[in-house]
Amino acid sequence: MTDRHSNNPPGEDNTNTHTNTPDANPGSILHPLPADSAGLPSERTGGPPVRSVPWDNTAGTTTSGGRQAGLWGDAWRQLRRSPVFWIATSIIFLFGLMAIVPGLFTDADPHFCSLERSVESPSREHPFGYDIQGCDYYARVIYGARVSMTAGVLVATVASLFATIFGALAGYYGGLLDTIIARLTDVWFGIPTVLGAIVVLSTVGNRGILEVSLVLAALGWTTMLRLMRSAVLAEKNADYVRAAQALGAPHRRVIVRHILPNSISPLIVYATIFVGISITTEATLSFLGVGLQLPSISWGLMISTAQNRILQRPHLLIYPGICLSLVVLSFIMLGDILRDALDPKLR
Repeated sequence: MTDRHSNNPPGEDNTNTHTNTPDANPGSILHPLPADSAGLPSERTGGPPVRSVPWDNTAGTTTSGGRQAGLWGDAWRQLRRSPVFWIATSIIFLFGLMAIVPGLFTDADPHFCSLERSVESPSREHPFGYDIQGCDYYARVIYGARVSMTAGVLVATVASLFATIFGALAGYYGGLLDTIIARLTDVWFGIPTVLGAIVVLSTVGNRGILEVSLVLAALGWTTMLRLMRSAVLAEKNADYVRAAQALGAPHRRVIVRHILPNSISPLIVYATIFVGISITTEATLSFLGVGLQLPSISWGLMISTAQNRILQRPHLLIYPGICLSLVVLSFIMLGDILRDALDPKLR
């Protein structure tokens, strides 16, 4: 007996040769064809023509490398296509390497000075010349990167940790704790950073990189805490957070494993910019004489020393000023491109 749906004459092979049935391709989704499209009737329903469309089970969930797609994966794909990102990171990497291993860039001792060579002009052997004390200026500029980079990274790290902890607590628990932290932040926000640092550091006898960095971190966490608190407030009522709470997850796990990974991006962006701001602030305090003290080597101290000889020996100001500007600009550019990459609204 022949299949009543088959168009083959009796006696010929009546095997179903349709490839658009569910049994022919288990990994397919059946979609009705438009009225003017070529197709075959459905053997099971006798309904409108259907066609077999391959179903990608991984679409929208994984990247080509099999890793989970998401905000960070999308951000990295956008960052690596940006020339601004590579320029900024290359400059930061160069000065970071200069700060960690200055011996790769110079063999001269920055503390070895000879007054006989005071304020000598640049030459082929000594491209940056000599400072007022007769020290090799190129070596001092290289070693000055260590103090400035360390101060900037240390200030941003300490301020970020403080803001993350208390901003997350205030945003997640709310109530009285949120009110207390928010009001203290508002009061602290009213203290000018540079003026407050001048007042505090003026009372400190031995001002090293640790003391200056801690004072700047203590005065610069307010904006980060506000960003963190706002991000946590926006995330704590999300469905995935409510699901974790309904399953009995402790509050600490909900904050650390669920809320923070999805709310930390604004803080990362601002912290990157804040590194450059901290380097500038440290140089400003050292220039004013209330920051780092000799014999520390800092770009701010070098600029302060050169201010009285700008017309006679401009190179004493130009070289540390260029390095300071390049580092600060690189961190600001990196923070700006990170903001564009991590904010889905800007894509």
